[in-house]
Order: sequence, then C-alpha cells, then structure tokens
Amino acid sequence: MENRDSNAVITVVGTDQVGIISKVSSYLAGENINIVDISQTILSGSFVMMMMVDYSAALKKIGEIKQDLVELGESLNVSINLLNQKVFSAMHRI
Repeated sequence: MENRDSNAVITVVGTDQVGIISKVSSYLAGENINIVDISQTILSGSFVMMMMVDYSAALKKIGEIKQDLVELGESLNVSINLLNQKVFSAMHRI
C-alpha cells in the first residue's frame, strides 16, 4: 500500500537540453527512490517536468535528497525542487 507520508513532488524547470530526464531519474534510482508518476513538456523552449516519487525506501534522509537535487540542478543549469506531497497539495489547494 502506498504511504502518502513518503511521497514527494519533484519539479524541474529550465532550458531544454539532452539528458535532463536521464540524469534526474538515474539519481533517483541510485538512491532507491521510485518514480510513481511523471509529466514533462516543453513550453516556449523551457523544459518543465513534475514527478511524484515514493521515497519510503530511500537510502538518504529527505533533506539530503533535496540538497543533492539542488546541486544536480545547478550542474544542469535547471531548477530542481522537492516538496513532500502533503505540503505540495496544501500549497496548491484552491
């Protein structure tokens, strides 16, 4: 059964380039983080991706994962953000 407490939303935004999805998903796989859902598009040359992930079996704590993703984003010249799914939902409730 899926534990919503261990779900997070990852957003990636920046200029489109080869390898963004590959590098982000490779990092997640290496940390034993499962991609539950993924959506990506190109809007006026900007790459936009949202992922729902399950980090219940992650090898690191969520704060470390978040920092790693920020650093990965910097290396790719994109912005990567991670929010717990409950926090994300509360922020986007209408």
